[in-house]
Amino acid sequence: MRKWPAIGMTAVLGLAVTFPAQPADAQDAIAQFYKDKTVTIVIGSTAAGGVDVYGRLIGRHLGRHIPGNPKVIPQNMPGAGSIAAASHIYAIAPKDGTHIGTVLSGAIFDPLVAEGPRRYDPTRFNYIGNANSETGVCLVRSDAPVKSFADTFKTEMIVGGTGPGSALTVSPVFLRNFFSTNIKTIAGYPGSREISLAVEKGELHGICGLNFTSARQQYRDLMTGTGPFRIILQEDVTPMPELAKLGVPLVMQFAKTDEDRRVLATYYGQGPINRPFILPPEVPAERVAALRKAFTAMLADPELKAEASRARLDVEGTSGEDVQAVVAKLYATPPHIVARLKQAMGIKK
Repeated sequence: MRKWPAIGMTAVLGLAVTFPAQPADAQDAIAQFYKDKTVTIVIGSTAAGGVDVYGRLIGRHLGRHIPGNPKVIPQNMPGAGSIAAASHIYAIAPKDGTHIGTVLSGAIFDPLVAEGPRRYDPTRFNYIGNANSETGVCLVRSDAPVKSFADTFKTEMIVGGTGPGSALTVSPVFLRNFFSTNIKTIAGYPGSREISLAVEKGELHGICGLNFTSARQQYRDLMTGTGPFRIILQEDVTPMPELAKLGVPLVMQFAKTDEDRRVLATYYGQGPINRPFILPPEVPAERVAALRKAFTAMLADPELKAEASRARLDVEGTSGEDVQAVVAKLYATPPHIVARLKQAMGIKK
């Protein structure tokens, strides 16, 4: 996976990160707080999807790096494309550093374009890190009538979606409205794994908005070029070398104007928030800092790297500070670009 250049990504896995030194008594106080505690990771998806896989991977290793070595347990809370979990972390979860959420990037992006009052303000979450910067993809069965993304301009492609706000639901709608493609979405699947099973059975032609890491896990022989499934579009701002070698086009190639490119760059520039780990607002600053430090140390842990390698998972992390900056920049998007995003996403006043 490539490195994301946006907003000083200093904490990408493998690079050194400097944290301000904490007084010994402050470190002792944090260790004393977390000793014998249980930290819950609220996972905003069903089991076996990408959010779940990364949430459980992080949960198995994070506790060793938190002062006091608390027990870390996962708790699935699917619903509305992770919006249910994000709302829980924001308004209901304890604000003491014992509850961490991990959600789909759409749950961070959705309030930017949603109509009516926001359930939560993503700029107020405390981000402790991002486990991996991702590229979204559209893929189809090899026997589907659509053989390339260009085919969708004239041939119907039927894809599966999950709940409102999920990338798996919003992305195909965005592609249909923005480019006038013939992509039809059948929404309501519980998660990406259930969509994958429907694609395998031939109930659907394919899926759009799926993170590449999840696609590689869930679809057989995807990168051979001769298997039962093929990737037809990179949904990203910059090309991934692995996919470029296979000749998979980048969504930006289909933009016609500079404003088109800016809208696409805003919508698809979510790589650094694809696997975010969040704390509620108002968590004490010293615990936020301790958890950010623990998250970055965990990403460099040989045990985590070895497990991720065995599971064929990319772990290319981003620091909590950098994720916070990405979200702040996202929510400073000019109103006319937001208006075009809403139109493409099918959001009406």
